[in-house]
Amino acid sequence: MATPQLLMPKATAVWLVENTTLTFEQIGAFCNLHPLEVQGIADGEVAIGIVGLDPTTNGQLTKEEIERCEKDSAERLKMAKVAIPLPLTRSKGPRYTPVSKRQDKPDAVAWLVRHHPELTDAQISRLIGTTKQTIAAVRDRTHWNSPNLRPRDPVLLGLCTQTDLNNAILKARKAAGKPANLDPLPGVEPIVEEPMQEPKEKSRFDIGSFFPSKN
Repeated sequence: MATPQLLMPKATAVWLVENTTLTFEQIGAFCNLHPLEVQGIADGEVAIGIVGLDPTTNGQLTKEEIERCEKDSAERLKMAKVAIPLPLTRSKGPRYTPVSKRQDKPDAVAWLVRHHPELTDAQISRLIGTTKQTIAAVRDRTHWNSPNLRPRDPVLLGLCTQTDLNNAILKARKAAGKPANLDPLPGVEPIVEEPMQEPKEKSRFDIGSFFPSKN
């Protein structure tokens, strides 16, 4: 497991210099600074304008640990074992859409409603990251921009992938008890493979018919 890193070391050093009797060596070791740099902070020559950060308020250091090291200059501060919040991982749900493409969502909803009525509002919402209110408004033609909506494929708009769309359709059809095979995309003619035909036999002719005998 990686060693936890001190947050804002210089601001922490400023606070420790101003509020404790710890030595420059102790503060430097805890904040990963050279003792002379800590002395410069104390003399007002370094970290000018930096506001001190109390390490006890963010759980990186305890008051008991400070008091322990103040009593013995040979001791070194130990960071408290605190679980620093990690960035939240994105759960399943509406995907993030760039601002430049958000205005295309109603068009995508109109396309999905028209060509894939088996999709539920919840599926459409997850697929392109829009709200159920927007979907309902497009369905009911009460959307504020209804006169200007142009049904457009969300895959071509970059709002979802073809794989995600296919999976959503398959799930919807399975839930409805319909055949799971996917129809061709609207506007695209399906490719029909014609059965292979046996090669025609070359016609045979009598070359002598073109060259009458001289006899």
